[in-house]
Amino acid sequence: MKKYIPTIFILSFIIFILSSPGHTPYNHFTLFADALLHGKLYITGAYPWLEKIPITSNTWYVANPPMPAILAMPFVLIFGRTFPQEYLAFLVGGGIVALTMLLSLRIKNDKKLAIWSGLLIGFGTIIWFMSSVGSTWYFGQTVACMFLLAALVESYGQRRTWLVGILIGAAYLARINTIVSLPIFLYLLKNKLRIPKNLIFFLLTLGIFIGSDAIYNLARFGVPWNKGYLLIPGVATEPWYAFGVENPAYIGRNLAVVFLSLPKVVDKFPFLIPSWAGLAIWITTPAFIFSLFAKIKNKENIFTWLAVAAVALTVFMHGETGYAQFGYRFAVDFYPFLILLTIKGVSRTGLKWYHWLFLVISIFVNAWGVILINKFHMVSF
Repeated sequence: MKKYIPTIFILSFIIFILSSPGHTPYNHFTLFADALLHGKLYITGAYPWLEKIPITSNTWYVANPPMPAILAMPFVLIFGRTFPQEYLAFLVGGGIVALTMLLSLRIKNDKKLAIWSGLLIGFGTIIWFMSSVGSTWYFGQTVACMFLLAALVESYGQRRTWLVGILIGAAYLARINTIVSLPIFLYLLKNKLRIPKNLIFFLLTLGIFIGSDAIYNLARFGVPWNKGYLLIPGVATEPWYAFGVENPAYIGRNLAVVFLSLPKVVDKFPFLIPSWAGLAIWITTPAFIFSLFAKIKNKENIFTWLAVAAVALTVFMHGETGYAQFGYRFAVDFYPFLILLTIKGVSRTGLKWYHWLFLVISIFVNAWGVILINKFHMVSF
């Protein structure tokens, strides 16, 4: 089965290209990659459409964590700063599909389950929409998702602690909040980490990434944490941040998007269209219901659910709920753990007809969203 995964990666890449809306102007990361290649931590130029932190009238910092720009550096080095950022997103989306299939094979050596899992994550979730668009906010999340999946694959495989440390660190440099998922990896690696050498390698490689982020922020803002988002002009006065950027008071509004958001009804074909405000996760990916069938008394599954809960809490406390989006985009931060539980839930009984039915429904809903938004611009406020 593994020999077919590169082919599936290429096919996924092609589907993301064909379903893309075209070039994204929100290309913070390719511009920042060019700056890094020239030894700068800031971007020079007038880009009024980009979300940025001004330094002077013509220089600015990127608020988002830097890992996606680091990934972009080889492409920008070869093709220049105009390299389309969305093509990187297509590649990352294909990587997510391939890694999910590898993870499935690590859980159970079942070719059909691996195919089912790859199709689900790539085309039965909002990963399809986010990968096909490739704008800065979506791209940062899919990069973090890819690295977390790679860390899970390694944690269920050779369990090289130094490599898992690198992968978790890379995810951290793409989406800082994902670091709260660390306990699941500590549990999966617990036997390896009892060996002092392995523990040192894990702490060292993870620490390099966390430390480099602290140095990066010290160089920009004079503090070791990333406060860049707060420095974007106008953010502090936005009404949805009345209690600050992160506050438990926002949990309710995020849960409403996750569970209660519905499509918009219009009086002409196709009668139902997506909403930029979001769409409930049970609508975009009903197949995630099978995550509930993973054995709850299994300690690995308990830690995995704790990872889902911990990451979810960080995004549920965010004042803004992800607009503009198809589905609830912040959920992608915990998708690696949710897809792991889904794979385990399905593997308990083996694939049945209803698993395929839920997969087809999930793909249909996401195709509906991708096509209407990307190709026909049919989306409501």
